[in-house]
Amino acid sequence: MGRYIIKRVLLFIPILLGVSFIVLIFIDITPGDPVEIIAGWDAKPEEIAKVAADLRLDRSIFVRYFEFVVNAVQGDLGVTFYTKRPVAPDIIARFPYTALLASMSVVLSIIIGAPLGIYAATHQYSWKDNVSIFITLVLVSLPSFLVALILVRLIAVGLGWVAVSGILHWSSWILPTFSIAMGYAASIARQARSNMLQVIREDYIVTARAKGQSERVITYRHALKNACIPLVMTIGGLFGMALGGSLVTEMIFSMPGLGQYMIAALTNRDYPAIQGATLFLSIIFCAVMLLIDIAFAFIDPRIRSQYIRRKIKVVKEGA
Repeated sequence: MGRYIIKRVLLFIPILLGVSFIVLIFIDITPGDPVEIIAGWDAKPEEIAKVAADLRLDRSIFVRYFEFVVNAVQGDLGVTFYTKRPVAPDIIARFPYTALLASMSVVLSIIIGAPLGIYAATHQYSWKDNVSIFITLVLVSLPSFLVALILVRLIAVGLGWVAVSGILHWSSWILPTFSIAMGYAASIARQARSNMLQVIREDYIVTARAKGQSERVITYRHALKNACIPLVMTIGGLFGMALGGSLVTEMIFSMPGLGQYMIAALTNRDYPAIQGATLFLSIIFCAVMLLIDIAFAFIDPRIRSQYIRRKIKVVKEGA
């Protein structure tokens, strides 16, 4: 297991390097020059050149990328163009709000999606299954920002039940959490239904029915455990998607997370803030996927047995 973790961590290095370089290329070719924005439309050529030198944008993209990587390894993600504040402390201060929103959304999506998918699988081809499939198709087709706007109009503005924006009251987290969780709940429901249908056709389920065990025991003691194993990987990927999906949602509900920070950075062409926030989210996503892989190995006995056999083989060869 230790060797597996080391290999995965080493694999993340080229991924992070590639992501940071692609982001730098995209922000470099995107229309809009931060030098002209900061210098002003009536700035003279020598003033523009001075601003470009101060921002280190007078160098080639490869030199800037090399400097960014060297500084990032040391924990320095640069300084913003406008506020002259270090990027790393700003990201660390805002990330807890984004992480909390993403975590609550994923947990809510599991609570809604998993039982819905299992219920649909245990009532296959019935009207209950058809209604469940229709609901999941509708939810998975709606983007989170559209769901957020609908919830704001119907519940916050129309009924006035919860707060529309901010983070000071617990009710202000309800609509953002639901707006992100609905689409992910539909994905989990579809995955759970597919897994459950596959498991209940296995031979050991048929054997359990032949022994006279009740459907409740077969579903929740035998089938459910094996059907939920593939969901672990799906949930890990959804958490990474929730981190990205929460960025737009935070803007809609005026939450002081990474969403507002990155949208403002994109609007102002603040390259250090964009690069730093993207690299930080990429590292978090890689770490989450590593934890999911480790959890998957512990949950699935077949994968765990492979590591045990390898360990025994290594011990025998050493002996």
